[in-house]
Order: sequence, then C-alpha cells, then structure tokens
Amino acid sequence: MEAIVAVYADWGIGAKGTQPLVIPADRKRFRELTDGCAVIVGRRTMEDFPGGRPLKGRVNLVLTRQDIAIEGAAVAHTPEEALAAARNYDRCFVIGGDSVFRQMFPHLSRVFVTKIESTPHSDVFFPDLDADRAWRCVAEEPRAEHNGVGYRFCVYERI
Repeated sequence: MEAIVAVYADWGIGAKGTQPLVIPADRKRFRELTDGCAVIVGRRTMEDFPGGRPLKGRVNLVLTRQDIAIEGAAVAHTPEEALAAARNYDRCFVIGGDSVFRQMFPHLSRVFVTKIESTPHSDVFFPDLDADRAWRCVAEEPRAEHNGVGYRFCVYERI
C-alpha cells in the first residue's frame, strides 16, 4: 500500500484540519498519481476537499468511526475493513488525514512525499522518514520553487 503526503520542513502536514501552505505542482502530482486508483481518506479530510465530496476519478474509501453513508464513497469503520476493501484494487493510496496516516502507517510500503521548505504552524505531523531507519529515499527530483518557497518530490520505500 502507498501513501501520498505533503510535509513541511518539520514534517508537519497541517493545522486545524487544512494545509496552511499549498504548492500547485503538489496538487497536480497528487491528481496524476491517484487518478484511477483507490484512496483511503478520513471523513474530516474529505470534508476539506472541494465541496466536501469524494474525489472524482478515484474509488474513495472513507475510514471513519461514524455510522454514516457517504454518497460516492465506501465507508470502512476500522483499518482492517479499509485494508480488506483496498485489496480489491490494483493500487491504493492513503491520503490522510493524521489519524488515518497513523492507523495505516504499518501497512505502507511506499510513500510519495512533497517536501516543502517552510515551517508554517502545524498541529499534526507525518513520521519523519529521514530519521526512520526502516525507510529510505529511493527517488528525489530536483528542487523547484513556487512563489519563493522551495520544494522537492521524493519517494520513500520501506526497507
């Protein structure tokens, strides 16, 4: 299973349920990588999507403890249910938020990371894969900039 995440220099991923700094090239990469795939997302993160609706062009698996139905998405109430549903698809990405990343982290084998060279206030963090000996960066694109903020795309794999 794979994940895709944008992190700040301190591995922060957001504050108050949203990303304080967005890089358009990161959003484009996200769309390109996840298009046609299944995604595992938390309900609160999905509510931060445009219109608060599931992402188009993807199979949306919403991991939530709530007993709800979501039009255009399948609902899983436990990580095990989400994993079982994900097995029905060739490719599945965990896309957040924080609690979903934490619950699904043990099942990840690859993570696509956009490293943003800024440290806006974050109240949630992704594990620092550079400091984790179980992970290694296997691909890194050259540094780019958007409005004076540097960023780079990296791919990590579990060793």
